[in-house]
Amino acid sequence: MSAQSPAPAPKKVNRLNLDVSSYRGSKTTLCAGCGHNAISERIIDAFFEMGVDPHRVIKLSGIGCSSKSPAYFLNPSHGFNSVHGRMPSVATGAMLANRELLAIGVSGDGDTGAIGVGQFVHAMRRNLPLIYIVEDNGCYGLTKGQFSPTADLGSKAKNGVVNDLPPIDLCALAIELGASFVARSFSGDKKQLLSILKAAIAHKGTSLIDVISPCVTFNDHEGSTKSYAYVKDHDEPLGEISFIPFFDDISVDYEPGTVTEVRMHDGSQLYLRKIADDYNPTDKIAALRVLHETLRRGEFATGILYIEPDKEDFLEVLNLVDEPLARLPEARVRPPKAVLDELMDQLR
Repeated sequence: MSAQSPAPAPKKVNRLNLDVSSYRGSKTTLCAGCGHNAISERIIDAFFEMGVDPHRVIKLSGIGCSSKSPAYFLNPSHGFNSVHGRMPSVATGAMLANRELLAIGVSGDGDTGAIGVGQFVHAMRRNLPLIYIVEDNGCYGLTKGQFSPTADLGSKAKNGVVNDLPPIDLCALAIELGASFVARSFSGDKKQLLSILKAAIAHKGTSLIDVISPCVTFNDHEGSTKSYAYVKDHDEPLGEISFIPFFDDISVDYEPGTVTEVRMHDGSQLYLRKIADDYNPTDKIAALRVLHETLRRGEFATGILYIEPDKEDFLEVLNLVDEPLARLPEARVRPPKAVLDELMDQLR
């Protein structure tokens, strides 16, 4: 009599009764060991654990290795791969047309900091509802590893050339310009990056996440300040992050007096156990000071650098109607002839 095989374990499902396969994408074509793949995995985990319906997500990107990443997560979602550096304007149009979407944009340090820096500037100052992830490796991975605008002064390329220009700090720029959620992480720090992504999903407004993501082909050697070894040795975390979504029981085990608590607009709670005694993530000046001081020491401040959970987003500033513009009938979006005639009379 043959023994029966044990029944397969039931698949783990989230609050929408979906398993993690609903959040995966196509097989990656990036280099083996690329940090971008680790970021895609954390995005899958975050959206699954937060119970986000993949069909209400729109994925956006520009051009570069990083901008291929949306193909590797959330297959059921909407997607738009734009031209080089133009992802923010496409995201703006999408969110104006349908405010019920949850937008996640993936860009690179070149796509954002070089050809797209003008679009980045205006996206940050508008506080558009958008999770904006920069997969930051300090080089152009598609064009043989030249330095990008985020490459650190003195960093050495694989061919021995030393970078003699100071970097653009995208986090400092985003804070100055008005982004209401700014964070930095490392693709190799699974726990921290996952917590940041969950908080970004719950945030209302622009969430800029600069993720240091070493390029294993062109920028993971001795002398590079974006290599795995260098980042691990020079990571300066601001604190431990715990994120509790609104649909879970709110509990925290930190000792009194050591925690900064931030309540998100949807009722979720963000807890930051401070390592830097005087750091306050709601203090814009403190955030900029930390970024400048760690840069001077050749370190990377990681964690949630700045958050302003109650700031109006771009759609609120424009006073848009609650119903998505894409669904409004012509009678509600096209002024009648009498209104146009009145306007023309005023201009005579």
